[in-house]
Amino acid sequence: MDRLDSMRIFVAVAEAGGFAPAARRLALSPPAVTRAVAAVEERIGARLLHRTTRVVRLTEAGTRFLEDCRRILAELEEAEAAAAGLHAEPRGPVAVTAPVLFGRLHVAPVLFAVAGRYPGLVVRSFFIDRIVHLAEEGYDVAVRIAELPDSGLSAVRVGSVRRIVCAAPAYLAAHGTPRSPAELAEHEAIPFSQGSATRDWVFHRGDPTGAVGQTETITPRARLIVNQADVAVAAAVAGHGLTRVMSYQAAAAIRAGELVVLMEEFEPPPIPIHVVHQEGRRASARVRALVDFLAEGLRADPTLRG
Repeated sequence: MDRLDSMRIFVAVAEAGGFAPAARRLALSPPAVTRAVAAVEERIGARLLHRTTRVVRLTEAGTRFLEDCRRILAELEEAEAAAAGLHAEPRGPVAVTAPVLFGRLHVAPVLFAVAGRYPGLVVRSFFIDRIVHLAEEGYDVAVRIAELPDSGLSAVRVGSVRRIVCAAPAYLAAHGTPRSPAELAEHEAIPFSQGSATRDWVFHRGDPTGAVGQTETITPRARLIVNQADVAVAAAVAGHGLTRVMSYQAAAAIRAGELVVLMEEFEPPPIPIHVVHQEGRRASARVRALVDFLAEGLRADPTLRG
């Protein structure tokens, strides 16, 4: 078995999380897959995978080697495509991850457009509300709503969203409209909290960029606490109180007049949206195509302009 075949097998094991699922994907026997990975480890003199009875995990060396293998295999595929006159047509698998609701509302329509434009692409999406490690989990591109830490990832900023407080007009008519964070003590809130995340609401005073000025933290009174933004929005629309969510999460209800945005002058700075990927300028044609489509589609969305 040559080195390229061994690299493809190692990538399959890393992405599938085990030898048996990788063997099924590759139509090989599990012993053949195990021998191929062992041969790679012996040749380079480093352990690439931690093996247990239940799971296979990458070592630090394995993580670096996986990134290199993906890059080499992608470059080989592009070289073959260019030689065959297919360079302008991206082909092969490409995988993207994004937060659940944002993915459903904003990323999925772009993926439909990508699939229609490039029939040679096999697009895989994974929408989940946690940070996905691209190299370890086998994804090429991620959409992230956050200030990004320094990392080796390439990032394209495509928009921003706000943290907004909103309520239904009927609720405000019955209970009054709060004009400042201090007045929230007189109202019912519907906190949106994931896991052990704090239910505090932080507001800003002064410079709306947040560069200067003061912050004020409020823990609102709540009898209904939810862990999904769309549930918080639905509860607010039904008149159960005020909620605080990302602006895109409530955009449809606001457009329909079902919710009203409150205390905009006290909002924290907008949160940037980035499309990130690993390979930088050396990204494969399929990754570049997906990044370009996402950047164009998300930048054109008026609800993502903070």
